[in-house]
Amino acid sequence: TPGSSPRNLLDLDTFSKSDPVVVLFVQVSGSSEWKEFGRTEVIDNTLNPDFVRKFVLDYYFEEKQNLRFDTGETTLQGLTATLFGAQDFLGQAFVALGEVIGSQRGRLERPLTGVPGKRCGTILLLAEELSNCRDIVTMQLCANKLDKKDFFGKSDPFLVFYRSNEDGTFTICHKTEVVKNTLNPVWQPFTIPVRALCNGDYDRTVKIDVYDWDRDGSHDFIGEFATSYRELSRAQSQFTVYEVLNPRKKCKKKKYVNSGTVTLLSFSVESEFTFVDYIRGGTQLNFTVAIDFTASNGLPSQPTSLHYASPYQLSAYALALKAVGEIIQDYDSDKLFPAYGFGAKVPPDGKISHQFPLNNNAENPSCAGIEGVLESYLQSLRTVQLYGPTNFAPVINQVAGTAAQVTDGSQYHVLLIITDGVISDMLQTKEAIVTASSLPMSIIIVGVGPAEFEAMEELDGDEVRLSSRGRYAERDIVQFVPFRDYVDDSGNQVLSMARLAKDVLAEIPEQLLSYMKTRDIKPRQADP
Repeated sequence: TPGSSPRNLLDLDTFSKSDPVVVLFVQVSGSSEWKEFGRTEVIDNTLNPDFVRKFVLDYYFEEKQNLRFDTGETTLQGLTATLFGAQDFLGQAFVALGEVIGSQRGRLERPLTGVPGKRCGTILLLAEELSNCRDIVTMQLCANKLDKKDFFGKSDPFLVFYRSNEDGTFTICHKTEVVKNTLNPVWQPFTIPVRALCNGDYDRTVKIDVYDWDRDGSHDFIGEFATSYRELSRAQSQFTVYEVLNPRKKCKKKKYVNSGTVTLLSFSVESEFTFVDYIRGGTQLNFTVAIDFTASNGLPSQPTSLHYASPYQLSAYALALKAVGEIIQDYDSDKLFPAYGFGAKVPPDGKISHQFPLNNNAENPSCAGIEGVLESYLQSLRTVQLYGPTNFAPVINQVAGTAAQVTDGSQYHVLLIITDGVISDMLQTKEAIVTASSLPMSIIIVGVGPAEFEAMEELDGDEVRLSSRGRYAERDIVQFVPFRDYVDDSGNQVLSMARLAKDVLAEIPEQLLSYMKTRDIKPRQADP
């Protein structure tokens, strides 16, 4: 929810200060169209307004979500949907949502521009994540003296949990395992998000049914009881015992007491941290690029080459680099990106290299911004000789070595490998990825060109966890996509890039969280 506070606005009123309002526009993905999203309230007679009304936006790490904040006067009735009249316009600011979230403590100050020859002041944007009840509950229950339902043995009891909905209906949200042949079962502890249990409403009814399991699926109803999250949470200090009641038995039998009892043995709550928590706590994403310079790409000067850039169109390599880099750079404060090439003969002596710096500076292979990486990439195409083989392991090990130096959660590395496909060092690459899977890093592989990419699918590890010499990857850290799947038929490169970024970056937040979780690293608290 970005909030906004412009500062030192232009004064358009002759006798008093301005009466400003801010209008938020959101750019439609893959197009140049802007749609109005919402407006703040009007604050009378001030050049330093603090607006109260928040804008609640869905945030997607993997998308470039461009925002435009227009500031204007409200002296004339009825603002136009697109712009204020020229005499009422106080300036505007363009920003990506990721920039606000990736900035220190989720605070970003931007100059307002757009009024020729005038300083329009600044706008301060604040973003915070709506917590939306991120707690996770772990509880354990047991039962005593449940009704016997099976003819030959005792019962095989299990519990079914339901949360109540606004309209009075119930939705199943958890089933315990079945404990066989007992009237006094002790179920295993289980974990469930508070959201799933009660939709974040602590007093909402939670209904629990007790069943006797039958092989044919016609489970026998033993009884039920009701509680709420608030009531369950009191069990942190005391055992809570619930009577299990069967309404039909209760109606039929005068002496009916209950069908047994269920006791809550333990109940604990933990907060589940999100990707935004870590970014706001100062975790930096470090972006490294590795580009395939093997001869199979074709001579860069020929239009058939995958490296060929016409005056009107970027090559597939440059498009993939821009698509991913322009989103990740919002989370990297220094905007310096190490960039390497592999599979070429490098001057002056024509040695084959699998990790040569694109900027030709072995001491400092970092380029300034994504534009700097693109510049160095195009420069390298003119100076190196495309050759082979296609080895991934050296550059993976290079980034893994850097990632291993800081493992406290303050740095996370993302390596983008762009390749035309057929890998030569599969065994070494698998070994490198398995080793890297215990480090704070993720690997994105974009395949360009028409090749078959079966080897890449194996590295991706979505279907089968990657292994090397009997060792399994600790986490799935590789995401592979073929670029051809994302090319827009109409030739709209902006749309192709947006689609590609959406898919390749979608797994990064989960991969970062899985690293933090396995190391029990909590987000650092941002300063108030």
